Amino acid sequence: MFSNEDYLAELLTESGMVTQDQVDEARSSLSGDETLVERLLESTALTERDVAETLASNAGMSFVSLEEVEFDPAIPSSLDEEIARRYSVVPVQDDGLTLTIAISDPLDFETLDTLPHVIGRDLDIVCATRLDIRNHITRFYGAELASESKPAGIEVTTGDEEAGSEAGDAPIIKLVFQILNEALRTRASDIHIEPLETSLRVRYRLDGKLVEVDNHPKKLLPAIIARLKVMSGTMSIAEKRLPQDGRIQLKVAEKEIDLRVSSVPSNHGESIVMRILDKTALLLGLPELGFFSDDQTTFEQLLGLPDGILLVTGPTGSGKTTTLYACLNVINRPDRKIITVEDPVEYELPGINQVMVKADIGMTFAAALRAMLRQAPNIIMIGEIRDAETANIAINASLTGHLVFSTLHTNDAPSAVARLSDIGVKPFLIASAVRAVLAQRLVRKLCPICKTPTELTSKELRALSLDASRMAEAEIYGPDGCEKCRGAGYRGRMGIFELFMIDDEVRQMINTNLTTTQLRRRARELGMRTLREDGIRKVLAGVTSASEVVHVTMSDAN
Repeated sequence: MFSNEDYLAELLTESGMVTQDQVDEARSSLSGDETLVERLLESTALTERDVAETLASNAGMSFVSLEEVEFDPAIPSSLDEEIARRYSVVPVQDDGLTLTIAISDPLDFETLDTLPHVIGRDLDIVCATRLDIRNHITRFYGAELASESKPAGIEVTTGDEEAGSEAGDAPIIKLVFQILNEALRTRASDIHIEPLETSLRVRYRLDGKLVEVDNHPKKLLPAIIARLKVMSGTMSIAEKRLPQDGRIQLKVAEKEIDLRVSSVPSNHGESIVMRILDKTALLLGLPELGFFSDDQTTFEQLLGLPDGILLVTGPTGSGKTTTLYACLNVINRPDRKIITVEDPVEYELPGINQVMVKADIGMTFAAALRAMLRQAPNIIMIGEIRDAETANIAINASLTGHLVFSTLHTNDAPSAVARLSDIGVKPFLIASAVRAVLAQRLVRKLCPICKTPTELTSKELRALSLDASRMAEAEIYGPDGCEKCRGAGYRGRMGIFELFMIDDEVRQMINTNLTTTQLRRRARELGMRTLREDGIRKVLAGVTSASEVVHVTMSDAN
């Protein structure tokens, strides 16, 4: 009810509104969730106006009886409905420069500190009774949140709580939604809001490339950061010195979008990065990931195995998690129990039990994996194998009849064997458990509207080891640029893959501790295509450019 009940009782006693005996009696007779001030209001002649006037006097604020104020008919539009309801405040007067708002608890210093940043205006704060404020919120905005005022089809929720209208006239609210709207419209994967020395930079990651889209005055930073933290529902506006994480849920044109929010203090102020998680990505099939029909057939056979480990490798941002989710989507059936352990859970998958790692309370990958095995799953997905304990539990699970999916950070597929060995897994266990390793990268797809027929340069022909015979029936295209792709010449991304199958001969090689180079050479002899070779196929099919494949597979050049 109030931020400091004991201090308020002391103020009321000093002002003569109540006696110390009345305070002691009220405190001794408290029941349930009743507060001290509520008990005093019931058991003495004290009124809510007495309380508000005492608080106002102590804080050096003016007291206002809202029932006696003649409000401008336009005053409700000067304060966003969500802010009014969340902080229990109402607008009283707006002269165009300063907005006067009424608050019931001047002892709530965190709210007093937060409001100027959230509202983004100079404020004059006055005190009114709780009842007056509650009645005028209903009078201004109605008993229910006004659904017709939601902007541009966007609905914001924090957890299970509806956060309401975002269409108020407050400029910061409009600016934040403009940033979010444009990011969603352009299919950005990340939004970066970065303070520089004298300005505030906004960048989007479009098809893997960071693009600067706007600059704003540096003075807007606190208000924008505060607004995003409020939308997350879990991040503290008062904490500016430590990193924080949160999540914002949006509903845009019937699509559910999650924003994973990260704030980090920097030398010029807090920096915010929002990862956009589009739940429609869960519906991707293997062709949408970039598999050609031959690799898709082989990979679908792997998905049908009853046990063993399937690993997906690649650097951060190479699409490993999306591939794992697509695999689970393919094999998710009512007769199979699937459990995942992730850090964090990026997408909620219907029909699948998902566990989030919380290392600070002991819920590590290994601890979660042990608990999962007692749940009798058929299929297990581990977000990442990071240590020997997790790796050995995963391998034991695969050897006892479970199909296990996971990721590793390696540059190519055969290197996964050395990586597992480095973290402490014995070679015979690797050979027995691992069925296949899929290495992948993401390349940008040529914009289908503006891609232009082209010829490869001599440098590109040498880099891709292409000769005239392979070029005879090729459909080579290059980027041009149009309004649809924002002049980039590319729109969307797809995977290029290197699939390393572990057969009996390769198992024997692993058991005898052959090097990664020897494993890779033998895998190539058995028909494994490298990342660059798979990229070349996609260049010849006209879906990406030679320069894109050369750039992405630079480490595969040899």
